[in-house]
Order: sequence, then C-alpha cells, then structure tokens
Amino acid sequence: MFDKLDFIEGHFNDLNKKVSDPEVIADTALWSKLCKELSDITPIVEKYKEYKRAKTNIEEAKEMLNDNLEKDFREMVAAELDDAKVRLEETTEALKILLLPKDPNDEKNVIVEIRAGAGGDEAALFVAALYRMYSMYAESNRFKIELIDQNETGLGGFKEIVFQVVGSGAFSKLKFESGVHRVQRVPETESAGRIHTSTVTVAVLPEAEDVDVEINTADLRIDVYRASGAGGQHVNKTESAVRITHLPTGIVVACQSERSQHQNKDAAMKILRSKLYEEAERQKHQEMADERKSQVGTGDRSERIRTYNYPQGRVTDHRIGLTLHKLEQILNGDLTELIDSLTAADQSEKLKGNN
Repeated sequence: MFDKLDFIEGHFNDLNKKVSDPEVIADTALWSKLCKELSDITPIVEKYKEYKRAKTNIEEAKEMLNDNLEKDFREMVAAELDDAKVRLEETTEALKILLLPKDPNDEKNVIVEIRAGAGGDEAALFVAALYRMYSMYAESNRFKIELIDQNETGLGGFKEIVFQVVGSGAFSKLKFESGVHRVQRVPETESAGRIHTSTVTVAVLPEAEDVDVEINTADLRIDVYRASGAGGQHVNKTESAVRITHLPTGIVVACQSERSQHQNKDAAMKILRSKLYEEAERQKHQEMADERKSQVGTGDRSERIRTYNYPQGRVTDHRIGLTLHKLEQILNGDLTELIDSLTAADQSEKLKGNN
C-alpha cells in the first residue's frame, strides 16, 4: 500500500508542476484533464501527509520518553504519543478506503424512475412523497432536478415519475436507492384506522453518454400515440407521446410529458440509453461474483430495501439493519445519515474483499 502511496505523492508533485506550465495551460483540454486528475488524488495525498505526520510524532515522542524527563512532562509526552497512535490508526483506515477502486459512474448525473407497486392509490401517493424527498435532498446538495416524464393519478399521486438529478457525484449519493421501498400507514380514506402496506419501486440509472452506448436505429421500433392522464391542454389532442422499443433487448421506454413529439422522443432516448448502459454494467458485475458480494444490495429492483412506518415514525433500511426514528425529517430530504451509513457499509464490505 505504501509503495502505491509514494507513487501517488510523486505523481501529485509532477501534476502540480505541469498545471503551472504555460505550455500546458495553453492546451485547454490537456490542462482540464490534468486538473481533474490532480483534484482526484489530492484527498489521498493530504491524508498520506497526515499519516506521515502522525508517524513522525510517534517516533519523536518515543525518543523523548527514553530521556530522563520530569513526571509532569513525561505524562504530557505519553498523552501525545497515545493521540498520535490513534491518528495513525485512523489515517491508515482512511487511506485504505481512499485507495479502493472508484466506481466509474460515481461522478455521473442520474436518471431516477419511481413507480407505484402494490397498494393502488396509496402507492401512487407514496411515489409523490418519494419524489418530493429526493427533490429536497438534491436541493440540499445543490443538485438540479429535471423532470423527464410523469403519469399522474389525479389524486396528487403518480403511477410513475421519471426525473434526472444533475450534479457532480449524483450517482455516488443515490446509487443505493434502487429497489423496493415499502410504506406502512393508515390511509385517509380508511375509516377503521387499519394500517395498509404499499410498495414503490425505485431505479437509479447512471446517465449514459453517446460514447457509453451505441444504439443502432435499425434496432428501434418507434410508436407515437395520444398522451393520456392529468396534464396540460396538449394532452389527448395530438399524437405527441412516444414509445421506443429496443428490439434486441425488449426494453420499452415511453414518454408523454413534453408538448412535442420531438421532445418526448429525445427524453425517451435519454432513458433508453441509460437503461442499456445499466444492463451492460449489470452483466459485467454478474460475471464478477466476488465483486458482487462486496456490494450493499444488488441494485435489483425486486429487492425490498427500506420500510417507512408512519405510526411508529421510523425508517428501516433492511440491507444494513439500520432503523432511524426520524421519518418526518427523512421524508423532508434529510437522507445524509442513511446514505453515509450505506456508503460506509459498502466500503467495509469491499475492504473485507481485499483482505
């Protein structure tokens, strides 16, 4: 590990010189690439410097304790030695995590699909609640939300809603949200006060660029039809809705929220591209059994990952056995503790896999 850290530190120093070179600065593309590389390894180098400082402090404290010191001063040096040992252990663990291979999708924007499952209108209303939750979380992280498609129920809920979260690191924050989310609550229409259980499916797809996925237009069947459901004046009047079927895989994507057929087609192609990219990634990970075991959940949309219990005011993530009694805050976008815990659990599993 330390040979690798020494190499990274040397590379960091070389990059610092290069990004200050007038010839490199003149080449905008190269300069941007080197700055990005420098930014990526800076946290590793800074943590490695912390490690080396802690190690130096330990060596100096040990030397001082070998001298004939007064009692009070000896106790102070011994305390500093203990502190330095703790810092050394902490920085060692932090470096192990920083050196884990990065998910190449972590910095990408994401496309999120939320669909009502079992539970009828209750499930549709919870789709709206989750959309609001993710929107508020995105806002707190200075991400931007762009609505792609929606299918309203007319009661304030959605059969499905598709949106994009735009911002560096969006996928790294939301990638563990894929799966079945279960809600337990008493519907307003339930006179007997019985608790109903409904489910909603969430899929988080890294946004795929043209260079990530090549789509042959001959493999597509494109159908147009009249949009339906609650919406603007354009609904039901023109054939603006678009359905695209990718024939080799059978993946079907439909969009009807935009006013024009062209806009709906562009939105559908964006979703299709990300679905094909996700499928390619899934197949790749399936071939790597060990890697798949070192993930928090499989990202499978059929996997029940979380329960939101309204009567008890709690949220439980079943993958890591974490229960938080702060339902209202979470539904208002306070997902940080959940997401940080999932990330830490994933890193811990990957570290075990490397040992």
